[in-house]
Amino acid sequence: MNNVNVTNEKYSINIQEDNKKEIKIKDAFIYLADCMNVFCKIADNSIDFIATDPPYFLDGMGDEWSDVKLRKRESKAGVVRGLPRGMKFDPSQGKRLEIFFYNVSKEAIRVLKPGGFMASFSSGRLFHRIASASENAGFEIRDMLIWEHNGGQGKAFTQDHFVKKMKISNDEKENIIKKLQNRKTPQLRPKFESILLAQKPKEGTFVENWLTWGTGLIRTDFETQQTTILNYRKPNMRKEIGHMTIKPVGIMERLIEIFSVQGQVVLDPFMGSGTTGVAALRKMRKFIGFEIEKEYFKIAKKRLEQFNACYASNCYEKIG
Repeated sequence: MNNVNVTNEKYSINIQEDNKKEIKIKDAFIYLADCMNVFCKIADNSIDFIATDPPYFLDGMGDEWSDVKLRKRESKAGVVRGLPRGMKFDPSQGKRLEIFFYNVSKEAIRVLKPGGFMASFSSGRLFHRIASASENAGFEIRDMLIWEHNGGQGKAFTQDHFVKKMKISNDEKENIIKKLQNRKTPQLRPKFESILLAQKPKEGTFVENWLTWGTGLIRTDFETQQTTILNYRKPNMRKEIGHMTIKPVGIMERLIEIFSVQGQVVLDPFMGSGTTGVAALRKMRKFIGFEIEKEYFKIAKKRLEQFNACYASNCYEKIG
């Protein structure tokens, strides 16, 4: 087993590399592990930016995450639900998410440099839970960003089939269905995901913090003034890549461009299929990623290796 050291004036990260669970690919270091078990490998005040898409604790996507179970649910329902089956809400769901994300945030704020940002995707209806969790861990909540996409599958459904099962006459059933006027469950077709923008408290003024740590200020000099709404279509390569909730490389690149600079270190503690890593390398940042699912880890490894192989020949723009 080899030790890989990544160092510059501001950080020192020691990462062990083997051929199974801890791998170095160009400027990327990826782990097959639960993030809470490997955060300890990252030094205090060593990460410039965290960009991640954590478990939403929706329809089984919690700390008990199982890709196999989720795919079985998806095959039956046709979608990964953003709401419980039959709209049966469990109040403990959000509470578990808040506890889970508080523990993640405590580690995140430790490893981030003062003034560093964390951008975390979230379900709209549970955004407040991760916001409260990160704030309780010491973060300052700077904003809610919106990923506006081309829309997901409509999930609302009528109540006609429930009425038809009622033990009443057919005439009564027809009258009730008419009264409902095709009303459906309160599930509008989704067109966005929320993104929590949290910041580790800076040291001194913004200028002082930037001069010391290189963090705390953002880039806005794009072709059009960047707003809190990021419009990117959902990827059409889900089957090709094999991840159930894949994010566009473009949106991760834009977040990385806004909240970090070239040569800095980006961390994704819920790496999934490696989209954040690909975006980080394309934007000339270093990357550290954690992923607990073995199959997703393999996909991320393959995508990062493809980027590395193509980089010299300038075909890396095609690596999605």
